[in-house]
Amino acid sequence: MRHLPTLPKGPSVIRTLDLFAGAGGLTSGLAAGSTRFSPVAAVEMDVAAAATYALNHGGRLRDGKIVGGDHVHAVGIEEWLDAGVVPEVDVVVGGPPCQGFSTLNRDGVGAERNLLWQRYAETVSRATPKYFVLENVPAFTKSEQFTVFAESFGRGGLLEDYTFESRVLNAADYGAFQARRRVVVLGWRKDTAPLTFPKTTSADVHPTVAEAFAGLNPVVEQIDLPTREVTFRGKTLPGAFRTHELHVTRRYEQLSLDRFSHIPEDGNRFNIPEHLLSACWKNHRSGTGDVMGRLHWNKPSVTIRTEFFKPEKGRYLHPVEDRAITHLEAAILQGYPLNYRWVGSKVAIARQIGNAVPIPLGKAIGTAIAEAVNSEATEKHAA
Repeated sequence: MRHLPTLPKGPSVIRTLDLFAGAGGLTSGLAAGSTRFSPVAAVEMDVAAAATYALNHGGRLRDGKIVGGDHVHAVGIEEWLDAGVVPEVDVVVGGPPCQGFSTLNRDGVGAERNLLWQRYAETVSRATPKYFVLENVPAFTKSEQFTVFAESFGRGGLLEDYTFESRVLNAADYGAFQARRRVVVLGWRKDTAPLTFPKTTSADVHPTVAEAFAGLNPVVEQIDLPTREVTFRGKTLPGAFRTHELHVTRRYEQLSLDRFSHIPEDGNRFNIPEHLLSACWKNHRSGTGDVMGRLHWNKPSVTIRTEFFKPEKGRYLHPVEDRAITHLEAAILQGYPLNYRWVGSKVAIARQIGNAVPIPLGKAIGTAIAEAVNSEATEKHAA
């Protein structure tokens, strides 16, 4: 395990610890809300995602190797906690894996990872932050695990020194090009100024897909990412790629192209002729209209998930082109800048994009935290 960097503790710095950090979407959002945030450590077990995080938050490329990212720990949170290197920070953020809570997960895949919120709570207890942010799917608040989580704030509980509020937020209400609903838990230590949920900025008029894709070439012929490699933690991985290099599509079978051609703007699988339907679709003429659906030009996108490049997984077809959205388009819908750097295969990068917290939502949360820190500092100075 690597040593933690030494960062100043003055009022100008808000030291953060990012758990289940992914590609750094939430850290990027916090930084957009205030430049005072400085990541002391990040924990992410997916090596490619950890490499992406390191490259964009404290690391750099030198001779094909990512250096300067020693604060990024590419291990599971259990191993990291066992190593005993939890730093004291001002803020802990993170989104424990949510597959087990998702309403889309009828088979319970990943349910065994539901208990990782407990590792998150243990980290908060050991890091003693002033504030913490936990995000997950809305179904988390209706689970038995959420009940146990809430009980941990009682007397004798792991988080007895803290209090919290939870609310389901729609990222589109905060300027994201995406209608992504997530439960956000804001917690604060009882001896600090309380956190308040950020005010919406776009609730009346949501940003649209048309605005997100403005200026992009709709015709995409490139299939493969550039041939490039980078070394991180002794592993050689594809990359690094800037966001603007991710405008890549897939090799579609003719049957898929024929199906796409029959789907009009705003359409979906119900527009596909009978002779082109798969057997399962022929037997199920009801249900969600998002499958094989086209994104709406004049609305925010649906939630960008990890398999957005598969039209059969949801409303991921381009509004007019006969293809799924590209990695570039998905990254833009999540709020990533064009110069963000990515490490991993196409599938790995898609997973990083789909798992991220939309950056505009992270920005709103970061602004709220910075305001609470300012409020606390003002109260202490007055006293």
